[in-house]
Amino acid sequence: MLEHQKILLTGASGQIALPLGRFLAADNEVWAVARFSEPGSRERCEQAGMVTRSIDLASGDFGDLPQDFDYVLHLAVFQLAGQDYDHALRVNAEGTALLMAHCRSAKACLVMSTCAVYAFNPDPRHPFREEAPLGDSRQPYSPTYAISKIAQEAVARSCARLHNLPTTIARMNVSYSSNGGLPAYHLDAIMRGEEIVLPPGGEAWYTCIHQDDINRQVEGLLAAASVPATIVNWSGDEPVDARSWCQYLGELAGREPVFREDDSQSIPSRVTDNQRRLALVGPCRVSWREGFAAMARERYPGL
Repeated sequence: MLEHQKILLTGASGQIALPLGRFLAADNEVWAVARFSEPGSRERCEQAGMVTRSIDLASGDFGDLPQDFDYVLHLAVFQLAGQDYDHALRVNAEGTALLMAHCRSAKACLVMSTCAVYAFNPDPRHPFREEAPLGDSRQPYSPTYAISKIAQEAVARSCARLHNLPTTIARMNVSYSSNGGLPAYHLDAIMRGEEIVLPPGGEAWYTCIHQDDINRQVEGLLAAASVPATIVNWSGDEPVDARSWCQYLGELAGREPVFREDDSQSIPSRVTDNQRRLALVGPCRVSWREGFAAMARERYPGL
């Protein structure tokens, strides 16, 4: 695994980045960058062994942040409700350009994108390859998300070439752990007796990836970085539908999930073809049932 490297991690207080930073900080010098707007978020990163800097990447003001990083892991993202496309582009696209220019001497850069960049497909089990059409995928929780992430990818591809900075753009599917993710939030809803919203027809398929596999695969994705940039889907090996995993979580919790179908509030299916990722970093080690059970026990120890 990565050892004795100086690593910059953006969005360090987030769902994926915080446990990833904790994992990497055991053997590396990890600098954690975020706005740290949530109380206690900076302290959590420091307790995990990371060096912190409070920085708004979109501002272009990096203060005393060093430039001599070996690797850059860019996980920071704007993903909120509302129609402020200008702000979403400033953070996700312009912020990426400013960051890559600041760290242009790095050995490699990993930019986390999203499978939400793929154009909507009415088939809930359609496997998206990296060459599939891009477009607005109708994310109800953040209307600006898909468009601004497509812009981010274009910026990252350009910066890789402009700065000769080897780059991997990894399109994350559904990630999860006890720290969060769609399956974790579904478990929370089951525990509270709340409805789980599915698309019309009741099918919502994803290829989920556990945080442990994310941690293990970072090194291989950095090794795959190139100029022009490497584009790869980042997800688990097993497609599974949300109804099935909710029923499984309900069995673990001893509760019956409640479903509601609503096109305006449901997250579209995202099954990804993983052949490229398998070739680069190999298979995942955590099956979805094993991972979901571990997540449930850690999130609700009483189970």
